Amino acid sequence: MSVIQNIRNKYAGVTIALIVLALIGFILMDAFSNRSSSIFGSDNSIAKVNGEKLDYMDYSRRVQNYEVLYGSSQQGLTDDMRAQLQQQALKDMIKETLILDECEQLGLETTEAEKKDMIYGMDPDPAVKQYQPFLNRETNQFDPQYVRAFEEQVDQLDPSGKARAHWETMKDYILRNNLPNKYSALFTGGAYMPRFMIEFKKKNDMKKADLDFVKVGYETMDDNNIQVTDADIKEYMKKHSGEYSVEEASRTIEYVAFTVVPSSEDTMAALGTLQDIKADFETAKDAESFVNRNSDDTYEGKYVMKKGYMSLYSDSIFSLPVDGVFGPYFENGTYKLVRVTDKKIYPDSVKCRHILVKTEDRRNPIMSDSLAKLRLDSAIQELKSGVDFNTVVQKYSDDEGSKGTAGEYTFTFDQKPNLSKEFADFIFDGKEGQKETVKVENGAYSGYHYIEIMDQGEKHEARQLAFVSKGLFAGDVTENHIYGLASAFASENVTAEKFDEAVKEQKLGKRVADNILPTSFTIPGVGSSRELIRWTYNAELGDVSQVFPVANNYVVAKLSEVQDKGIMNLTDDVKITIEDVIRREKKAQAIKDKYKSANNLSAIASQGQNFNAEIMTADSVSGGSPFIGPIGYEPKVAGYIFSGELKPNVVTPVRGEGGVLFLSLKKMYSVSAAIDTAAVTRERNMEESQIKNSIGQSVQEDMVKRASVKYNTNNF
Repeated sequence: MSVIQNIRNKYAGVTIALIVLALIGFILMDAFSNRSSSIFGSDNSIAKVNGEKLDYMDYSRRVQNYEVLYGSSQQGLTDDMRAQLQQQALKDMIKETLILDECEQLGLETTEAEKKDMIYGMDPDPAVKQYQPFLNRETNQFDPQYVRAFEEQVDQLDPSGKARAHWETMKDYILRNNLPNKYSALFTGGAYMPRFMIEFKKKNDMKKADLDFVKVGYETMDDNNIQVTDADIKEYMKKHSGEYSVEEASRTIEYVAFTVVPSSEDTMAALGTLQDIKADFETAKDAESFVNRNSDDTYEGKYVMKKGYMSLYSDSIFSLPVDGVFGPYFENGTYKLVRVTDKKIYPDSVKCRHILVKTEDRRNPIMSDSLAKLRLDSAIQELKSGVDFNTVVQKYSDDEGSKGTAGEYTFTFDQKPNLSKEFADFIFDGKEGQKETVKVENGAYSGYHYIEIMDQGEKHEARQLAFVSKGLFAGDVTENHIYGLASAFASENVTAEKFDEAVKEQKLGKRVADNILPTSFTIPGVGSSRELIRWTYNAELGDVSQVFPVANNYVVAKLSEVQDKGIMNLTDDVKITIEDVIRREKKAQAIKDKYKSANNLSAIASQGQNFNAEIMTADSVSGGSPFIGPIGYEPKVAGYIFSGELKPNVVTPVRGEGGVLFLSLKKMYSVSAAIDTAAVTRERNMEESQIKNSIGQSVQEDMVKRASVKYNTNNF
């Protein structure tokens, strides 16, 4: 005890100091590892819009909401779909932030009374009117009474809570969009197409011109004599900044991908596993359990006919007896064993007709089970009383796809696995003329079918097949080897120059991924890799990355271009495009200078014999069309002819699409015709409608262009 006491007395201070240091270290570790931490003022925003932060947690909730809304109408969400939803969520938050600031200054708001009307009113938001549970089953029209009834009963109809979550998310989406819609309406409501502009266009169509011309094409000037410098290109881009500006920053990378490919050892491992279990598979009493224990893919147990079974090994498989096993064999990237577990005779097609009453649609409750049964019983009673089948279909069926065919469908045997199991089993196992009520439950819908088998095709033998499959994957040894190659490349080539030299020396396939935005989640040609995208926005031009695992590859990248918001970088592609435009402008000026002393078309034609120049005529050129008969599409030339600048019998050069046109006006006149008042009204209404349809969106996009948006790529 005295020894322990001495230690306490001598080292108490040291112990306390160590505990304090440990606590500080723990706090700092938590601060640096947690993106939501605000210690020392760390930024947990996803972006800043005119200095206003968009919170990461708000963004995450928005993405989740979008996944709820979108996922309800899809059979699951892929990574690409999620990436698109994430980008859309951020874009919407940026627009809403800008619009709500404007609305606050204007005094626009959504009142509580408005909110109530938008959801529960007689004429609510269009999204409410289209919501499936609120449609009257008799009329297929929106019924406002269904909204309150649905909210009161939804927890009983769907105890899982998914239906309520979807509806609450939809309500939030509708209410949130009200102010942006109001703001856009301020602009769309002010859109107007004056009648006199339509009449002016009609009068222009009546203007006509007859003229002679000589065309001197740009090809007559040697490219070598026309010099275009980088200074020319930059000056042109400044003058036409609207065409050569980008609204959002982007990055371009060059990269090499070290693909993980299975080795011969991996192949033998997969093949050997199947050879080892082949005898057990043949004698297994429960083929389904055996497959699910040993196969990469789950048991399906579907029946197939030989004529519809696309395999190089179909002859061997269909010659097997029941419980016979074939394989291992390699097909579609997988090694397989197949066992015939049963044989049956099935028709190769079935014609049937049905009436469907749904209880759920994409997990959204529609009506109770008992009500659905009563509704279908009513339909069956009408059929029994002699009412035409098509009439009953139109009145009762919830299958919109078959209403145009009087409830009739024809299915081939190959389509059987894609149908609802209960429906398919009845029509293919049943007999012609048989009628039955069948209950169906799946992810797409649930409900009751009344089905009549009208006709069945030829009968053939079908076999039930069970597969044990082993995918050809790279093992740990192969994976580590490929990673080692990528790591060595990255560590030995840390500069842009070394990266390029190594790619050339090792004959690696260098690829390019461009237009990588701050909000991107996938890289074209690479796949989903937010980590690699984050690196591109933290790196400097010419930096070489560490190794990034992406899909089936290990990627090493070089940041080859940094494009900031504003004027485009002068890349080779941009150069080529603008060089051609400037060269044509310079050629046009050179052509004008060459023939400036010519005072008539004959003089130009005589000087241009070496390029087959000749005087041509264009009569009845219309003032309302960019097309000139013998010349083609020349909007600038057509506009100049009717601008009032073109004088009769005076040679005037005009730069066109394919060359310089030397024009000589012979006559300008108008065709007399009455303006169709009704046609003017229709055209005015159509153009005004087009303006209104586009102006709301363009206003919002323009707000984003003018705003200062800074993305915090580390928080994506």
